[in-house]
Amino acid sequence: MTYQPAIDTGKITAIDVHTHVESDDHHHTSLDQELLDASAGYFRASVPRTPTVADLAAYYRERNMAAVVFTVDATTSLGGHPPISSELIAEQAAENNDVLIPFGSVDPLRPAEALARIRDLAGDYGVRGMKFHPSLQGFDPSDRSHYPLYEACAELGLVTLFHTGQTGIGAGLPGGRGIKLRYSDPMLLDDVAADFPELTMILAHPSVPWVDSSISIATHKANVFIDLSGWSPKYFPPQLTRAIGSLLREKALFGSDFPLITPERWITDFETLGVKEAAVSLIMKENALRVLGL
Repeated sequence: MTYQPAIDTGKITAIDVHTHVESDDHHHTSLDQELLDASAGYFRASVPRTPTVADLAAYYRERNMAAVVFTVDATTSLGGHPPISSELIAEQAAENNDVLIPFGSVDPLRPAEALARIRDLAGDYGVRGMKFHPSLQGFDPSDRSHYPLYEACAELGLVTLFHTGQTGIGAGLPGGRGIKLRYSDPMLLDDVAADFPELTMILAHPSVPWVDSSISIATHKANVFIDLSGWSPKYFPPQLTRAIGSLLREKALFGSDFPLITPERWITDFETLGVKEAAVSLIMKENALRVLGL
């Protein structure tokens, strides 16, 4: 079944552009237990940590929201731990196309396979974008060896969503389980944005400790946006709060990082920031409608 969106954009109140499918119907999880536990501890997660596609559909339908759903294929860097199938996610999102928008994920360290799967996921399954996590996947996104992946995404009209900044995955473990934060420095993505002006890019999270870089890139590059997931808004750096209410009001996107942060918690904390209502409506839904082509 090929995904086609059927979201009533006038009815939904928000689009969460950053949610994780952490388990499939056979209880296979996207990360091993040590990494799941470390991530949950870092975020003090208060909801079940391994939602399936069906769980996400029910959760967001109940809240009258839509959500972008994905997993991360880090097969090589995780020593062969298989990912949740992006094909399965897309098929099940197609069954819940009133609330879900599927993104795919491929392993950049398996370039030939990754390139073929990007084309298959877009053409045969209808995914609307691709998720990359440079630190977890263990690759430098500015390395030109990965440019064919971006070329394919641009050619196919896929949105690219890149993790940036600190990650809760591996947090508190010896050596962070070998996960290198420098690969998620957003300045590495400035090269990509400059070299692929036709590629729509979303820098995920407030990019701590590089928030000023993300603000600069999104201000400078018309094809770059910021999602605000992964941090409670009450912890946003003040310059980010100022930017999303002013010069970046049309470039910022609501995202929670569910199940690690719930949309209710995120929205409750966001309401304390004093962002002008005209910017709030853009951030919560209108910007995402435009970026995702809905």
